[in-house]
Amino acid sequence: MTYEQTIEYLYRAAPMFQQIGAAAYKEGMENSYLIDEHLHQPHTKYKTIHVAGTNGKGSTSHLLASILQEAGYKVGLYTSPHLLDFRERIKVNGQAASKQFVIDFVSEHQPFFESIQPSFFELTTGMAFQYFAEQQVDIAVIEVGLGGRLDCTNVITPVLSIITNISFDHTNLLGNTLEAIAWEKAGIIKPNVPALIGEAENEILDVFKKTAETLGASLVVALSIQSCINNNSGHWIFNTPEYPELIDELGGYAQEKNATTVLTALSILNSQFSIPKDAVYRGFRYVIENTGLMGRWQIIRHHPKIVLDTGHNVGGMQYIVHQLESETYDHLHIVFGMVNDKDISAVLALLPKNAQYYFTQASIPRALDADLLASQAAVFGLQGAAYKTVEAAFSAARQQAASTDFIFVGGSTFIVADALQILNNQDFDLSKP
Repeated sequence: MTYEQTIEYLYRAAPMFQQIGAAAYKEGMENSYLIDEHLHQPHTKYKTIHVAGTNGKGSTSHLLASILQEAGYKVGLYTSPHLLDFRERIKVNGQAASKQFVIDFVSEHQPFFESIQPSFFELTTGMAFQYFAEQQVDIAVIEVGLGGRLDCTNVITPVLSIITNISFDHTNLLGNTLEAIAWEKAGIIKPNVPALIGEAENEILDVFKKTAETLGASLVVALSIQSCINNNSGHWIFNTPEYPELIDELGGYAQEKNATTVLTALSILNSQFSIPKDAVYRGFRYVIENTGLMGRWQIIRHHPKIVLDTGHNVGGMQYIVHQLESETYDHLHIVFGMVNDKDISAVLALLPKNAQYYFTQASIPRALDADLLASQAAVFGLQGAAYKTVEAAFSAARQQAASTDFIFVGGSTFIVADALQILNNQDFDLSKP
């Protein structure tokens, strides 16, 4: 099979959660352990860091990988979902897994996979673990796919477990209270392995404390950074006693919390890894170059200013709306779409009313119909037209926006993915706003 045929086979044989939602989710760990045994536990050949949380786990994972890479380690990075190419999920020192590896892995193990019929994420997690073993990485940063306790990445025993925060998302699978969601995320905490909580208080923090105490795991809660500035260049500048004038290439408002989590993680990891200060500075400053991270308050143009962000739930959208309020522009244009299993009303209630909306739908089955989204949005005083494709919506926004306006594209990871694909096809240099 060619690479394209192999990817098509994966999508067909093991449907993606990102494509069809809960129907692709397989509860339980049985397949994960079967795959792990079949591959001879590849994740035991290197150290791992496990990262869970409702929001921020992707940015946190990329920052940690970037810093460890700058410190001289060979670093695996497993994240999801991808935006442009499946291989974005599996990287070593910022380089995606080779197409030939994907082809060979599927070809070699196809009979076994067909015998147990794993989910897409179960299969690709095994693929990532195997790739990292073959590449002889020193450490791999592993992002949880969904939840924690029953996530197929949870076969690993990491050197550090990180839970960034807890908010409402995937309530149909994880529970409809924050405490229930926290219990699921707490499932990645392992006996005698330090656990780091990025942000939690009261009942949520009690969940993590009880879990850690039961397992004999030390628990650390990240402390807030004392001084930080979000400057006009789109970057954060943090000041801590240990890291004055620390520049973070990621400029979204949510990155303050993520940076706090990462810096606290480094204080724990320093007992096992040599991480010079200059590696921390370079890891933050060049995280996008080092890892290829996309879609986090990604500024792709300045006149008009065009920003893409994958925030898609209440927790993430709160930061985005706050940041939009701080921007200066003549008119605000928002290209917006969601998937059909999110809390649509709660997100729409947050969005600014002083904007022209271009309601649309991503090119996946889970996408909420643009007309339905527009009618629901009207209830909240959000005005705009519906477009059946992201390309049509994005094109309309770009045509109507003046050079002094602002265009925001988001609401769903898959809206951003479609927009990036459009820009890629139009030969935009995404590295130069």
